[in-house]
Amino acid sequence: MKDVKDILNEAQEKMDMAIMYLDEALAHIRAGKADVRLLDGIRVDSYGSMVPINNVAAVTTPDARSIAIKPWDKSMFRVIEKAIIDSSLGIMPENNGEIIRIGIPPLTEERRKQLAKQCKGEGETAKVSVRNARRDAIDQLKKAVKEGLAEDAQKGGEEKLQKVHDKYIKQIDDMLTAKDKEIMTV
Repeated sequence: MKDVKDILNEAQEKMDMAIMYLDEALAHIRAGKADVRLLDGIRVDSYGSMVPINNVAAVTTPDARSIAIKPWDKSMFRVIEKAIIDSSLGIMPENNGEIIRIGIPPLTEERRKQLAKQCKGEGETAKVSVRNARRDAIDQLKKAVKEGLAEDAQKGGEEKLQKVHDKYIKQIDDMLTAKDKEIMTV
């Protein structure tokens, strides 16, 4: 039989995973600012295996509006450039033979609204994960009562669980508000 503390810790771990997922998802949504994490999803062919760009080049953000990619091997210029063009990033890279530069253009109002909507969708997915973790924990608490856990302990566990749930939902809302502000800032 699991005790209340184990059940709460397990639920909290699942909720942490939902927050980490959301953080990662929001990082890949372009908000008009240059961020090296925008390139995380882009893979290039390096000696027969598909690897992230940062495995074959130094990726930096010299300023808020551009990303600089300096391949370690000169033969990778074309491969990296083609991967960026073929990606869903929608930005044309500039290659001067030394560095591949990606200029991040300012977002249009329509695109900003589209990205804000996408962020809300990701936030809703994270909230559903948090709610599912709470529901699973409540089910485990009810099962534990049948196995001999005191009903007072179950009620106390559910109250603590609700407080943890509310804290995580607020954290998700705060993350979404911050990202929304970042997207809507011209």
